[in-house]
Amino acid sequence: MKIRDRYDGVLDWFAVNMPVAETELSYVDPFQLIVAVILSAQCTDKRVNMITPALFNRFPDPASMAGATNEEITALIRSCSYPNNKAKHLKGMAEMIVNRFKGAVPVEITDLTQLPGVGRKTANVIASVLWNKPVIAVDTHVFRVARRIGLTPGAKNPLEVEIKLTREIPEEKRPMAHHWLLLHGRYTCTARTPSCKTCGIQQWCAYYTKHAEDDC
Repeated sequence: MKIRDRYDGVLDWFAVNMPVAETELSYVDPFQLIVAVILSAQCTDKRVNMITPALFNRFPDPASMAGATNEEITALIRSCSYPNNKAKHLKGMAEMIVNRFKGAVPVEITDLTQLPGVGRKTANVIASVLWNKPVIAVDTHVFRVARRIGLTPGAKNPLEVEIKLTREIPEEKRPMAHHWLLLHGRYTCTARTPSCKTCGIQQWCAYYTKHAEDDC
């Protein structure tokens, strides 16, 4: 199968069968989203959504979080993975937003990646979700699914996956494509036991083509 046919088939199927795909993190403004995305690293969205209500009640904006101590933030996110490091990142991120960006979450990816705790993936999530920028955020689900189903053959790391997906997916579909692949990986194309038999993209999936007879 040609790579273009694979992309067209997969994207068209998602467009019909998952027309609404969005982040499962709860937020009401850009600051809350960037906090939630930082917390979500190696942590489930469900857990993050349990943590953030009390955190945002105590620190509703960058100024209030910048004025907090690491210990105060840690106490509110303790059930999240790596709470000490994330508390340090959250405080540093809030301080930089207040001092360098006049209290507003920056729009440009180059500015976002200057914030503590914000790497390329997080910056792409923020830019995609908030401002619909034509970027692809590659988290663990997107990385696994794109390689497994054959969208990014030969890609060895998240950056290579991002480059290949960006090259092949039209600009207007990139923000949605991130969520399509992420949610597909979270609920169908799971890491250990992918639900191949009930998957809607079987006919375009390189993994299914190779393992169909193995009852994958």
